[in-house]
Amino acid sequence: MTFLTQVLNGLQLGSIYALVALGYTMVYGIILLLNFAHGDIIMVGAYISWIVMSQLGLSPVLAIVLSIVGCAGLGVLIDKVAYQPLREAPRMSLLITAIGVSYFLENGAQLVFGADAKVVPEYFELPNLSIGDVALSANAIITIVVTAVSTIVLTILVQKTKLGKAMRAVSEDMGAARLMGINVNNTISFTFAVGSALAGIGAVLYSMAYSQATPTMGIMLGTKAFVAAVLGGIGSIPGAVIGGLLVGFAEVFVSAIGLSVWQDAVVFLLLIIVLVVRPTGILGRPMTEKV
Repeated sequence: MTFLTQVLNGLQLGSIYALVALGYTMVYGIILLLNFAHGDIIMVGAYISWIVMSQLGLSPVLAIVLSIVGCAGLGVLIDKVAYQPLREAPRMSLLITAIGVSYFLENGAQLVFGADAKVVPEYFELPNLSIGDVALSANAIITIVVTAVSTIVLTILVQKTKLGKAMRAVSEDMGAARLMGINVNNTISFTFAVGSALAGIGAVLYSMAYSQATPTMGIMLGTKAFVAAVLGGIGSIPGAVIGGLLVGFAEVFVSAIGLSVWQDAVVFLLLIIVLVVRPTGILGRPMTEKV
């Protein structure tokens, strides 16, 4: 019974990391940018839910929709204001800008909402399911199902749609994509919108599991999701999911054996081991450079 409960906990936590890692993977796959502000977009999504339900007293469904749409819009805004002007700049400039955007969002949230944690109301009161003597959390099941559906939809979007083809073309060769008539800036903004919408979904699922919003909640969540993306092979959609699940199970396993104070360290130790054995990640493609 305890084993099944821990497996479900690992799937739930890993699914949240996987969703956030998918956002990292999409942006990196297009413009080779490690968007360190991505975790803070999740923080904004959690605060949107708190405002809509706790402060305005509106429907949880509206809170979910506004959290996802708000995160998608914020992602596009960040791209237009902070990243698009530096499209031709060295990658280090983009990286420093991403870190700056992250600090701006964190300190802006602390200035507006204060440093104390805000309790996000429960979206829905769902009864737990039971299989024999094992109680299964409804929130955990919803998190796993939503992550699976989101991954499938994202894969279809990238592989089967015209916009997905444009995204893949830009990721392969931005200059050639321009010559073929693809609007590169709009394609990149669309990528940010999709990745940030996934962060919004992750914010809702995280709030369902932990019911709080703080200005710094995105730091460790975003960092672990980045670790998950690197573990799976950054740029790979299945890799992001596998990496997220690995990180989730690693944390739950360490906590289950009574070493919860080491759960963060174990995640980064796992990253070191995988990078030593396979530097490109589990499903990452070997990088070749022309000399």
